[in-house]
Amino acid sequence: MAYSISYEPEADVVTVWVSKNGKIIDAEMVGDVVVHWDETGKPLMLEFLYASKLVPKMVESLAKREVLVTA
Repeated sequence: MAYSISYEPEADVVTVWVSKNGKIIDAEMVGDVVVHWDETGKPLMLEFLYASKLVPKMVESLAKREVLVTA
């Protein structure tokens, strides 16, 4: 599966398209991430808000092979 990833510096948002097959009908904010769903409940797009702060933390955690999920 190929992902499409882009960064919008003015909004400080990283957008990851998981799939472009389907139509977005709903979105849910989970912390600083917005998940966009299709009609079957499949995630199509993720938006990482405050990306300049969030992404380095993600990379650091992955480098340590740690994954921390907080609600």
